[in-house]
Amino acid sequence: MYEEYFRLTAPPFSIAPDPRFLYMSVRHREAIAHLLFGVRAEGGFVLLTGEIGTGKTTLCRCLLEQIDDLCDVAFILNPMMGVHELLATICDEFHVAVQAGGSGIKHLVDAINRHLLLANAAGRRAVLIIDEAQNLQPQVLELLRLLTNLETNTRKLLQIILIGQPELQDMLARPEMRQVAQRVVARFHLTHLTRDELAAYVRHRLRIAGTLVPLFPDSLMGRLYRVTKGVPRLINLVCDRALLGTYVQGKQQVTRKTLLKAAREVFGVSAKPPLWRRRGWRLSFLGAACTAFVAGYVLRPLWPGALSEMAPDVLAAAAPVPASPQLDAVSPPTPITAAVAAVDQVPRVPDDEPAMSANLNWPETGTPRALSERLAFRDLFKLYGLTYDPTAGMAPCKAAAAAKLRCLHGRGGLADLLRFNQPALLLMDGEGARYHAVLAALDGQTATFKLAGETRRVPLANISPAWSGNYVLLWKAPPGVKDALLRGNSGPAVSWLRNSLAEIVGDNANGPATFDDDLYRRVKAFQLSEGIVPDGVAGALTLVRLSMRLDKDLPRLELNAESSQDVIHP
Repeated sequence: MYEEYFRLTAPPFSIAPDPRFLYMSVRHREAIAHLLFGVRAEGGFVLLTGEIGTGKTTLCRCLLEQIDDLCDVAFILNPMMGVHELLATICDEFHVAVQAGGSGIKHLVDAINRHLLLANAAGRRAVLIIDEAQNLQPQVLELLRLLTNLETNTRKLLQIILIGQPELQDMLARPEMRQVAQRVVARFHLTHLTRDELAAYVRHRLRIAGTLVPLFPDSLMGRLYRVTKGVPRLINLVCDRALLGTYVQGKQQVTRKTLLKAAREVFGVSAKPPLWRRRGWRLSFLGAACTAFVAGYVLRPLWPGALSEMAPDVLAAAAPVPASPQLDAVSPPTPITAAVAAVDQVPRVPDDEPAMSANLNWPETGTPRALSERLAFRDLFKLYGLTYDPTAGMAPCKAAAAAKLRCLHGRGGLADLLRFNQPALLLMDGEGARYHAVLAALDGQTATFKLAGETRRVPLANISPAWSGNYVLLWKAPPGVKDALLRGNSGPAVSWLRNSLAEIVGDNANGPATFDDDLYRRVKAFQLSEGIVPDGVAGALTLVRLSMRLDKDLPRLELNAESSQDVIHP
């Protein structure tokens, strides 16, 4: 109901297990690495456990997007069934042909074995994933153990991944389950988010939904963590209800009162505040504090040395405030060289102390708007440590090419720019006229702009009304790349891609100069580690992020947005 009101492209806090919205915390990265290991492992069980709502199913959906085409997957969502029903379900998932009229379970096991042998002969792997595995009956777990015995002389034919709540660990710890527990080759327990991760989680989901506007102020993160304990599903429920309440109220940001009301509606209880937070106790404490303050103020002149302590404060308060320097008006000459020179002579606010401004209007210094694009490119080049002379007559993108950079033109929103995480030249559309500005940095709820040589800091909410949506980025593209690298491509650019991914992961880069299935999996793993939709296509966004991982000197839009985690090895 509120997506259009907040200009969102999708519901940001849906509880559906959409892999696009998966926030990769440190533990989620480790969990997906365990699952990927389980897909490649030779036999045995892989366990992923976690409390309710911590994101196990979403991780599983993300895993399915990472599995290559040579892997057959049977995914069982509801394992509350007997032995015969489970075997029949496995046959259905693997598309195993079963002879009609058979009785018992032997013909089902034989059919599964034949199918796995044929798949192995064709160079394919088989993985069985069971969600909500804590609901498995003991005799069903024993059957699964027997299925892991299906093998050839050289390898196991079936890999099983069990995903469930902590009760699954308790079940396998029973003495009668020791044979199953000994087959577990890897296990990982997924916990809830920390407070810092919760704030990043909320921003991540809003960003994927198409907005950088801080709908939830940072001051509410502590309260949100206390009511949800950092459980992602509960965070989604409370935030979704809070946005709905904010929409009904016609406000642009969630308030503390709205958040608490949303929490009460989600949890169905009316939690009373602590004793010290109640109104009567607050009034009593405030009265006592006021009495103590008044008494101290009245008795202060009687203290030894009180006058000597107060005198410097009084003198400092009485000192005259120096007048602010006034800027002289600059009349713009007509020639472009003279106009640029006039811009350089105008005093500027130091970059380390940018002034907070309420708008991005063109500066009233007499600088002609016609120079805005070249001045903006000059400011953008400076962020890369390069020099661009607007008076030299060379087109900006040709000057970028000479510096081994390329211009990337696009249209979108702040969420798109944040995915690139590099400074951008924006085409503004304010006051009925267009001009250019450079978005140099994002920090919390503010953005830093370079506008005709000035440095301005504005609230994020003030950007969209003044921006046309058009942007230009400078980026380092590998030689020979036009738009994207796809499976089947070959040449030096593919070799560069393979070598770059190997350098980041720290493994062997040996491989053909062809975009094969192995490189496809590596690209998807890198995209997953960077929070990019894992489509396996090395497009502009993927190549930009890859260049930034290789070159730490490239400017960032968000200085703290880079992950220190290694890429998950495919």
